[in-house]
Amino acid sequence: MKATYMWLTRLIALTVVLQAAFIAWGTFDIFNAASDGRAFTEDTDYNAGQALHSTFGIMVVPLLALLLLIVSFFARVPRGVIMALVVLGLVVLQIALGLLSFPAPVLGLLHGVNAFILAGVAGFAGRGAGSAPARTPEPEGAAAA
Repeated sequence: MKATYMWLTRLIALTVVLQAAFIAWGTFDIFNAASDGRAFTEDTDYNAGQALHSTFGIMVVPLLALLLLIVSFFARVPRGVIMALVVLGLVVLQIALGLLSFPAPVLGLLHGVNAFILAGVAGFAGRGAGSAPARTPEPEGAAAA
């Protein structure tokens, strides 16, 4: 279970990096379309980067964070449950900041900063799983000695 915990933390960090790439792609796609004279509105359906960013942010990352929390109860990673709760809390904050950034775009700055914090905390949590000492069974006869 420790390996599953560690890989989930890595996947969360990776999906956050992918989201940064998706939003950059989407933004440059908007600039490219604008330079071609096309307008981008909420009804526009040609921006794959924006769509992937939203899909990963609303579905993939929260699912991974919930799986991490569930696995944390069985993985016996030191501070694993607490770190999984922190990751889940940062994911909830990330979604809230993302949604609140539409009416208040300046909150998008916090959305971006929180993404880096989320990736860092997930990576830190995974390091804890990788460095946790493995419990090895005592050899037979060791207890009698």
